[in-house]
Amino acid sequence: MLKLPGLIDIHVHLRDPGQTEKEDFFTGTCAAIAGGFTTVIDMPNNATPVTSLKTLKRKIEIAKEKTVCDIGFYAGSLGDNLDELMKMEPYVFGLKLYLNRTTGNYIIDKDKLKDIYRAWKSDKPILLHAESDVIEEAIDLGHEIGKRVHICHVASKFELSTIMRAKDKGFNVTCGVTPHHLFLTIDDVRKLGAFAMMKPPVEEGAIDFLWNNLDYIDVVESDHAPHTKEEKLSRNPTFGVPNLDTTLPLLLTAVSEGRLTLERLKELCFYNPKKIFNIKTDDNTYIEVDEEESFVINNDMLYTKCGWSPYEGHKVRGRVKRVFYRGKKVFEDGRLFVGRGDGVVDTGEK
Repeated sequence: MLKLPGLIDIHVHLRDPGQTEKEDFFTGTCAAIAGGFTTVIDMPNNATPVTSLKTLKRKIEIAKEKTVCDIGFYAGSLGDNLDELMKMEPYVFGLKLYLNRTTGNYIIDKDKLKDIYRAWKSDKPILLHAESDVIEEAIDLGHEIGKRVHICHVASKFELSTIMRAKDKGFNVTCGVTPHHLFLTIDDVRKLGAFAMMKPPVEEGAIDFLWNNLDYIDVVESDHAPHTKEEKLSRNPTFGVPNLDTTLPLLLTAVSEGRLTLERLKELCFYNPKKIFNIKTDDNTYIEVDEEESFVINNDMLYTKCGWSPYEGHKVRGRVKRVFYRGKKVFEDGRLFVGRGDGVVDTGEK
């Protein structure tokens, strides 16, 4: 049995409040615990975006009643809430900006980017959903103004190459990659159809480039983005896939195949996110995994409310057996021992 620290996922969409038919703070954090993650940071693109202190505090209060693990939040900006940014800053782990279209219409005009950078008078990271031509400009501007920039869910050769050049120049930029961009192939995407619709999409040939240059990637972030089966089967399918239940078994499989070392896994899922986002962790929070146990992922074993996974049918090697959260056993052999509100909301306050 292998003991690991409780892992950290710095990029989840738990849909609460506003879209709790997809997920909520209870079901989402249950999925996190079952998947070996004891800390998650939730994104601000709710049905009512978290762009003010009022909406942020409401979200925090709702989370306190439901979460079963450590949870934190990000502030968001559309470029029209500059006076709210530093009001939210003490309670969040960073500022999230969307420079490309994603779920809903939460997106900013890149011309406003400089104003937002200057208004964020904090050393906490600015996280960017940035694709294609926008990414280089966003990184360069962050360097010019002196901001820490984190590029989310790097998915293409162009994106990672741009980040590699910036890192080689000594720019203060970090980046994350998702399980679906590391493990889903173009053939998988074709077979899955709408159930593999995501932003950014899987790019042909990118998977090998991401693996070959994994040394430039700082974190694995799930971008857990659940939607109902009905939404995925509709005429206008939604973008996003769930991941919290399955990220670690996929990564442990990569370890068993020699594509990833155990030390690198711990860096990507614990040490680096902890350092980059200044996350407090508890020494009595840890997980135990069986590196040798093989199983086939199926939807019946999932704790996410949406009830499906793009990896259903994938054979993996490495299973979470037990999770201890702040000294208490909360998961063993597929069973959870948690209650709503047992978790801790970390507001990021110093």
